[in-house]
Amino acid sequence: MLKLNWRELWPTLLGLGGAFVAAIGIAIYVMQAPTGDLRDLIRFLLTSSVPSLVVGYLVFLVGRRWLRSIRQKVLLAYGLGIGIAIINIYVTSQLMFVSQHDFLLLGLLLIFAGLLSASFGFLLASNMTRSLRRLERGANQLATGDFSARVHLAEKDELSHLAESFNKMADDLQAAAARQKALEQARRDLIAAVSHDLRTPITSIRAMIEALSDGVVSDPDSVQRYYANIRTQTHNLSTLINDLFELSQLETEQVQLHLEPVNLNDLLSDVVEAMQAQAQAKEISLRGIFCEDLPIIQAEMVKVQRVLFNLVQNAIRHTSARGRIEVKTAHGLQGVRVDVTDTGEGIPADDLPHIFDQFFRGEKSRSRQTGGAGLGLAIAQRIVEAHHGQIWVESQAGQGTTFSFVLPVTG
Repeated sequence: MLKLNWRELWPTLLGLGGAFVAAIGIAIYVMQAPTGDLRDLIRFLLTSSVPSLVVGYLVFLVGRRWLRSIRQKVLLAYGLGIGIAIINIYVTSQLMFVSQHDFLLLGLLLIFAGLLSASFGFLLASNMTRSLRRLERGANQLATGDFSARVHLAEKDELSHLAESFNKMADDLQAAAARQKALEQARRDLIAAVSHDLRTPITSIRAMIEALSDGVVSDPDSVQRYYANIRTQTHNLSTLINDLFELSQLETEQVQLHLEPVNLNDLLSDVVEAMQAQAQAKEISLRGIFCEDLPIIQAEMVKVQRVLFNLVQNAIRHTSARGRIEVKTAHGLQGVRVDVTDTGEGIPADDLPHIFDQFFRGEKSRSRQTGGAGLGLAIAQRIVEAHHGQIWVESQAGQGTTFSFVLPVTG
């Protein structure tokens, strides 16, 4: 069933109205037609234009439904124009008693002009079809997973704008695929790291329990040493599981921060005091340098304290005996700044871009032998970013390391 679409029909009506006005204007101002001829012309145009419009649009609706090519539809539109023009000329010639010879001559000229015009329309339709086919090939490449597909058109029209949108979509899909690949690789690495860090202490605990159960170890000193090792490995497992849980919450943004006024000088002083025993055990000098008139920040004290403990403990772990660690507060450009500087072995330049990655351990400065599961710095980064702050590291191998973070004054 044919259905009229007035929204697409109005340009045709507008064109018909424009042609009618143009014809009358030419007859009046150029040809200076007499009043009687002008009246006949208006009657002729009204007699032929409305039926021509109705018949032409109905044919266009039928052709648009059945034709499957842009070239065919363009040729149909030109053919309708030529056919309607010839019919109107014939009707007008009959009403005006134009000779048959004049009508045939005018019709031939009109057919010649129409075919020439149709050839240009065919050329235009061919260019459009080629552009659409290139877009189709690009879309098929994307559908098969080839996200490098791009379409570049020389013309500057709606199709070129469509090609630009297509290329932008392809860029987004390629970036999304790269992110997905990176996430998948990170997931595999995470599973491998977690499996290793869980399997190692569990294997050690099981071996010690079997030795105690089978009576392989029986003297009291060895038994106590085994029990102490079991407690240590159990504590390490508990810490690892808690770290994984906290990191998972931070990454999925499930943690709701409970902001409160925090004086970083007081908090840092407590952390330095709590870590003194561990530093002195390695003969490391640990001291705090506090900035006066430091503004109060809005933060969750427990989580910021966790960041400080992680950074100071990391510095102690990688600083040799008789080394120094300084923890300093200062005014930052975007808030309150904290620097944790050590005189340890430093971090190789190749490791710096990955220092905040989960389970990352450099070959030397973050090896398993130095302790830690490789989650402390990742957790510190997530906590700082959850507070809308920034954290970074500066280091040179053999010359020490400085971890710094800035928290905004207003939470």
